[in-house]
Amino acid sequence: MLRRLYDWLLLQAGKKNATWVMAGISFAESSFFPLPPDLLMIPMCLANRRRAFWYATVATVSSVLGAFLGYAIGYYLFASVGEEILRFYGAMDTFEALKDKFLQYGVEIIVLKGMTPIPFKLVTIASGLAGFNLGLFALACLVSRSIRFYLVAAILYLVGEPARVFIEKRLMLVTTVSAVLLVGGVFLVKFVHFGS
Repeated sequence: MLRRLYDWLLLQAGKKNATWVMAGISFAESSFFPLPPDLLMIPMCLANRRRAFWYATVATVSSVLGAFLGYAIGYYLFASVGEEILRFYGAMDTFEALKDKFLQYGVEIIVLKGMTPIPFKLVTIASGLAGFNLGLFALACLVSRSIRFYLVAAILYLVGEPARVFIEKRLMLVTTVSAVLLVGGVFLVKFVHFGS
């Protein structure tokens, strides 16, 4: 099953609309969608290393644009939409602490937590709910997401074919580590105090 999914992602990575699909995932992941764009970006970079930095650019721009939707959810729709998203991640208990920390450490929170496995949408929604300065929010999101996606692109560009061979030989290990990072991010949200 895992091998079929990997092969399917590699096949999608080679299609004409793959960049747009990845952009859509990246946009949605910053505001409400649970899966990260890396699931498609990594196979796309492996399929065409020369375009790795273009893919990082698309993922960054679409993620920052999606962050504005997350901000709007926090600012305008928190009671009707934002709370449901937070409940899905089990983050209601720690969310107020994060919101309060924005008054003091907003830029640092966005940059640092935007590079971790913690779901980025929680940061964007909290930014909107706190009414964080929109210009600083945009800049911090741009820095955070650029670091994340360009680092992935640089590693895949430099390593190239050996990365593909490693992933294909150790697909279960790579998938397990990715799942642990994703679950670890959700665990951090549930059990670790934001900003502590």
